[in-house]
Amino acid sequence: MDRTHERGGPDGKSSAGVRLALLLRRWWEESGSSSGGARPTQQALAARLGVDQTTLSRYLNPKHLSAAPLRVVDSLHAQLRAPAAELEQARALCRAAQRENGRRRTATPTDADEIPTADAAPGGAPATTPGKDGTAVGGRTPSRWLTPVLVAAAMVLAFTAGVLVHRRLSPQDHVTMANGPAGAAPASKGPYQWPLLRVGEDCFARGRALQYLLRAHGYPVPTDGFFGEDTRKAALGFQRRQEIPADGKVGGLTWPRLVMDVRPGSGSYEVRAVQELLANVNRGHTPVSGRFDTETAEQVKQFQHEHGLRATGRVEKDTWLTLLAKQLPPAHAPEYQRTMVPLPSSSR
Repeated sequence: MDRTHERGGPDGKSSAGVRLALLLRRWWEESGSSSGGARPTQQALAARLGVDQTTLSRYLNPKHLSAAPLRVVDSLHAQLRAPAAELEQARALCRAAQRENGRRRTATPTDADEIPTADAAPGGAPATTPGKDGTAVGGRTPSRWLTPVLVAAAMVLAFTAGVLVHRRLSPQDHVTMANGPAGAAPASKGPYQWPLLRVGEDCFARGRALQYLLRAHGYPVPTDGFFGEDTRKAALGFQRRQEIPADGKVGGLTWPRLVMDVRPGSGSYEVRAVQELLANVNRGHTPVSGRFDTETAEQVKQFQHEHGLRATGRVEKDTWLTLLAKQLPPAHAPEYQRTMVPLPSSSR
């Protein structure tokens, strides 16, 4: 059934959710034309965004009620190299669509909250008429044990939901309390912690990797490895966009949001971030080219094998963490790390 009409506004115009989906779909359909490259498949794009393909398809479908969240909108804009002027438009549509969906959920009755009819008894129960034998006519027989059972079921569901929410939120909440301000490196289940980078420090390979990742997310910072004021402002902007506590430091709350899966076909900046880190642990043997070629994949596999990671050749979160943790201290960094790495001529 075509739901476009259902999602229209009171004046008959398309809702914000429809317009957002149409805009995102246009970004995807036109993504290969401006750069002359091939348009990414939805499967590949979903992998970069960290969502499944079915979910991404819903976000790009104006006939579906699912509206893309702000994180996905921002990531799609960066991944598809959409026009810079359209980012704020997409964000505004995203917020409006979220408000629309909230109103729709409030206004639409569920099975448990049906609107009582004129024939309903007080409290929303169906009206019943006792028969000659004492049973109800025109409705279900009232049950004395129904209410206690429902109360018990509700308590079980509430307890289960509380456990799930605690498991989901407690690691970051614990990190914030145990390690001070946002950006502080959290205690990790593994042997490594995310490094803490802050303004005024020469961070060398880690700093360059950070700056390339910020560029991959749309923040045009220099890639000199020095955590200056422009890098701090970009980090603040990224933290606010991700709705995490914003202090301009990059540590255990920010790195996991900043890193992305890197593999053949990934963007130039995120590939350069990986190659910078590989070059420093391999003492300069990795070219920082921005192309995820066979040599880079083999060096990633070698690094993963040496450090007990699954040797996939793709750089996922565990590999990012280990790469960052294994960097040489700045005081002992090789001479090549002290020179600027030229940026590509394109925007990515």
